[in-house]
Amino acid sequence: MIKSELIQKISEENPHLFQRDVERLVSTVFSEITSAMSSGRRIELRGFGAFSVKNRKPRVGRNPRTGSRVEVEEKFVPFFKPGKFLRDKVNQ
Repeated sequence: MIKSELIQKISEENPHLFQRDVERLVSTVFSEITSAMSSGRRIELRGFGAFSVKNRKPRVGRNPRTGSRVEVEEKFVPFFKPGKFLRDKVNQ
């Protein structure tokens, strides 16, 4: 599902809301999750899961084409851990 499909589904299930308000709501939720993660905080949505940022230490990698050594810098990557309810739903 993409963002526009999510907005459409929420609009259909809540006909009393204007689509522009649903768009603003979804965009606000995503932007708050993004800003919290960019500042290093963890976001937990009960029953759905938790978003966090993991640190990957610097390492030496290899260029797959040439086989030469490449220094890979330290980086931070987004991480999602699904909640129990979501895991159970997916595994049914």
